[in-house]
Amino acid sequence: MIDPLALAQALIACESVTPARGAVFDVLEAALVPLGFVIDRFTIGEAPDGPVENMLAVRGSGAPHIAFAGHVDVVPPGDGWTSSAFAPEVRGGLLYGRGAVDMKGAIAAFVAAAAQVQGPGTTSLIITGDEEGPAVFGTRALIDRMSARGLKPDACLVGEPTSTSRLGDMIKIGRRGSVNIWIDIPGRQGHVAYPHLADNPIPRLIAALAEIDGIVLDEGNAWFQPSNIEVTDLAVGNPATNVIPAKASARLSIRFNDMHRGTELTERITSVVKRHAPAAEVRGIVSGEAFLTEPGPLSAILSAAIESRTGILPELSTTGGTSDARFLSAVCPVVEFGLLNATMHKLDEAVAVEDLSTLTDIYADFLRRSFEQLPSLQH
Repeated sequence: MIDPLALAQALIACESVTPARGAVFDVLEAALVPLGFVIDRFTIGEAPDGPVENMLAVRGSGAPHIAFAGHVDVVPPGDGWTSSAFAPEVRGGLLYGRGAVDMKGAIAAFVAAAAQVQGPGTTSLIITGDEEGPAVFGTRALIDRMSARGLKPDACLVGEPTSTSRLGDMIKIGRRGSVNIWIDIPGRQGHVAYPHLADNPIPRLIAALAEIDGIVLDEGNAWFQPSNIEVTDLAVGNPATNVIPAKASARLSIRFNDMHRGTELTERITSVVKRHAPAAEVRGIVSGEAFLTEPGPLSAILSAAIESRTGILPELSTTGGTSDARFLSAVCPVVEFGLLNATMHKLDEAVAVEDLSTLTDIYADFLRRSFEQLPSLQH
């Protein structure tokens, strides 16, 4: 048996700010090997987005293949913690430390659950050290690794902190997509007293942004809230009061539902900008496309496990930011469920010790039900 509290403390004690490597993976490997997992650790990528360490842990063979996905990297702790962010401490029934809820606590709970339940098929853990960072060499590299080995999960549970008010009140069955767009409009520098000899790019940028601000992408749908476009940066960089600048720039962030694709939105923004500034440069980077795992066997099994342990029937939701589920959704049905998210990324991040124990029970029940029910539901 594995104590989820002790394992969570050991993981938190590793300073694993993105990109995580080394010690935190050592702790996890030491917990998994005695449970019969075969460990595949690899480091991939170069600066600036790498190198990144990842772990694929596999036990058993055949169907059904139930995967758990998570990350051992954390955001920087920041200043002002009551106690050290990487010196886990239990106070008043709470375990404090960076990563307690996002998401070392959930990883510890799943490992403890896997110690209790070994099904007739395959159990795997897909663990990255770069979910909080660029995510270029993290879960996507793990998916490639699984594909090369012929491993394809039948279902995947991502341990992100999805609960809002009480443990068990929310499951994520989808996420909105995300695209960031950079706009650069060139001009011609000159003296403000001689505007006919210069070309001010700022009015064109303002006009383009005004039109973009008026765009209503959609009104949302049955599972997703409306998509939204936000201006996240404006830059001219002109320290002089009497100079017309040579360039004006802006950055947009669009969170979009499954009615859109990131590349199509980039093209739409580009067409608007080009009408106002034909020489403008527009560049978009899609962080992830929107996805939805339609309510079905996977969410039903997880909901039943949660209700049996907490008495709560969870809400199925697509709210919140992006997660690595956006990549895994292309491989198999994916749902997300984990601890309360109230303190994630905050000072004095903490998880209730009781919730760690309950989450372990839920994950164990989920594994039992999945091994029993998924084969008959899929055939």
